Amino acid sequence: MGAVQRFDAYQQRHTWVGQPLAVAYKFFDDEGAYLAALLTYYGFLSLFPLLLLLITALSALLENDPGLQEQVLHSALRQFPVIGDQLQNNIHSFRVNGLALAAGVVGSLYGSLGVAQAAQHALNAIWAVPRHLRPNPIRSRMKGLVFLAMVAVGLGAATGLSFMASATSAFGLNLGDEFRFLATVLAILLNASLLLLTYRILTHREVEFRKLWAVALGGACVWQVLQWAGAYYVRHALRGASATYGMFAIVLGLIAWLYLGALIFVTAAEVSAVRVHRLWPRSLLTPFTDRVQLTPADRRAYTSYATTATFKGFEEVRADFHQETGRAEDDGEPDTPEDD
Repeated sequence: MGAVQRFDAYQQRHTWVGQPLAVAYKFFDDEGAYLAALLTYYGFLSLFPLLLLLITALSALLENDPGLQEQVLHSALRQFPVIGDQLQNNIHSFRVNGLALAAGVVGSLYGSLGVAQAAQHALNAIWAVPRHLRPNPIRSRMKGLVFLAMVAVGLGAATGLSFMASATSAFGLNLGDEFRFLATVLAILLNASLLLLTYRILTHREVEFRKLWAVALGGACVWQVLQWAGAYYVRHALRGASATYGMFAIVLGLIAWLYLGALIFVTAAEVSAVRVHRLWPRSLLTPFTDRVQLTPADRRAYTSYATTATFKGFEEVRADFHQETGRAEDDGEPDTPEDD
């Protein structure tokens, strides 16, 4: 037996290797990079109009307190550590007037609904929801509005936590490292809750919360680590970069940051689907050649891809595999890998 066959046999027997490999294969099968790119596109379209609306709201609500207005804006932009400082330095170039406000409302609504639609498409594809079972265009946009309201509340709460964590004092009390640590933990829990609710609201399939919360928490932790890494990179590698790159650097940094967030969103959903549907172990060479023995998980995965394309309820799509597997699969149960 060659080295490839030995590793294939090993990863099929051991969950700690086989499950990440199955996630990577399903991400490749679902074209996860393209799903993340679609989320990034609509996120980019919606962000600048949303910033315009934020400036307008702050100007109206905190007109008599420019200092607090600046602190709240800074806390909101901290959600984008890679380009947040550059955005803050250039944000005053926006001219807020009636026409700009109307354009901001229309642009943010279009982009935000696009994000919601792209997220629904990605999650329904990942969870193998047949096309005829997905919400119609009107219902899907209604779900998108619910999603946007939830995200707006969550971002407001995240901005508040960021503001309290970065402040040196509040309400006359000195805030120490313990409070900043607590604020960070609350931010992670908030992001995990948003991710969990997003998966439940936008996926047209019933999945129990207990099967999703661990992955949602993991995704929120990864997002927090990326925020710290981005802040560190700005402090140590991008000093003076705004003068050199200007708005071009802002656009590139923003797209990169949105894409990383979209990758976290899509990958966490892929992990959940693999775990819930038991889509592992996969055969090592499945993506590369047809000369391979499919595992039961391979067959379930490829069958789900076929049934996902069912457009009508009276349409029947069936996947047949014309090969000898040499395995007993009559009961339809997956192999039981070792959890070592």
